[in-house]
Amino acid sequence: MKPRPTVWRCQECGFVSPKPGTCPDCKRASGALMPLVEERQATDRAPHRPDTLRTRPAPLRDITVEQGDRVTTRIGELDRVLGGGVVRGSLVLIGGDPGIGKSTLLLQAARALAEAAPPVLYVTAEESTAQVKLRADRLGVATDGLLLWVETDLAAVEAEIDTVKPRALVVDSIQTVFLPGLESAPGSVTQVRECAARLMTIAKGRGIATFLVGHVTKDGAIAGPRVLEHLVDTVLYFEGDAHQGYRILRAVKNRFGSTNEIGVFQMSTAGLHEVTNPSGLFLAERSHDAPGSVIVSSLEGTRPVLLELQALVTRASFGTVRRTVLGADYNRVCLLLAVLEKRAGLPLGMQDVFVNVAGGARITEPAADLGVVLAAASSFTDRAVPGDLLVVGEVGLTGEVRAVTALDARLKEAAALGFRRAIVPAGNVAESRALPLPTKGVATIHEAMRLVFD
Repeated sequence: MKPRPTVWRCQECGFVSPKPGTCPDCKRASGALMPLVEERQATDRAPHRPDTLRTRPAPLRDITVEQGDRVTTRIGELDRVLGGGVVRGSLVLIGGDPGIGKSTLLLQAARALAEAAPPVLYVTAEESTAQVKLRADRLGVATDGLLLWVETDLAAVEAEIDTVKPRALVVDSIQTVFLPGLESAPGSVTQVRECAARLMTIAKGRGIATFLVGHVTKDGAIAGPRVLEHLVDTVLYFEGDAHQGYRILRAVKNRFGSTNEIGVFQMSTAGLHEVTNPSGLFLAERSHDAPGSVIVSSLEGTRPVLLELQALVTRASFGTVRRTVLGADYNRVCLLLAVLEKRAGLPLGMQDVFVNVAGGARITEPAADLGVVLAAASSFTDRAVPGDLLVVGEVGLTGEVRAVTALDARLKEAAALGFRRAIVPAGNVAESRALPLPTKGVATIHEAMRLVFD
């Protein structure tokens, strides 16, 4: 925050100067040299603190939690990521690439909130009312409880909130609104920080569920100061491939729920549609019995998702080999390739290896390690992994296969999609009595390769 402006004042006649020195008026009148005294002017940028936030310390046992503070958006995938619905007084930040569908998602959510708890104020600082109206007509949004306003002055928005008294507020986007008391331009670090702090005060003080749209940088992170993500209650990232029709909503911070849940949407001309069976979506176009293709199970929160993991191993054309990884952790894949070469004896040192998670999805958990190993071995030997086989397991540096969590849920999802068998860690087989699929437990990658290829 910039310091308050400083002036120098004459204590005799009140003359004000922007620089230190002596008073010229007193010198002309009496010939006396009257020094100017430094003063700091008061600023009107002090944050407004509503009376509702002025509380006194209280014992923890005397604090009560109000029931019914969550309002569902009627978009099941969004409610799942938020932890069950929108919390009254929460501040949610949504980021994503341009054109990914952030405004579309919030407009659909605003429609549901306007029908459940009107009114909802939608402040757009980037588009005109005609542009938003065209999108609303395409999505079929026509409710009286949704108020649209084009405004970039956050002070004017705060004044209008006192008049409208909305139950929910959408600001699109935080980088384009500004406070007139600040000299910096909209989108600067100072403006973004102060505007976010003002909106947080409004949300908490008036109990308004607030959504903010955030721009992202070239690296995919939300633009602006890091304190922006610390101020808000929930940070969501809207991801997806521009050439694919699906979108993934992922929480990286959530004070009211888990950060492991994801929401999957399908983009169409009529807006975003929920995908209740993401496994079927990601496996719809897979090729059966193709070398280098393995089906693995990734646990996203409480939801198991089956994904196709592909590997291509080919002779290196130049002296330096290539390792290209899409959708998985590059360092972990390189580690698994080293284990495969050292423990299984596959000469991958002079081979280019390309690993891809089909459909543009991402795998972040170690349960897909065994799938990476078998996919690379399948491509190198040109021997296919059976299409009805599910592979689950974490691989250690000595080649051992370690147990994974929630195996029953993973196998139940695979059985529902028609898979007939699974290769799992031996430790999980010893712990489980009855599993939804016929399973073979393996303790090392040698056993897994013998089961698959022999």
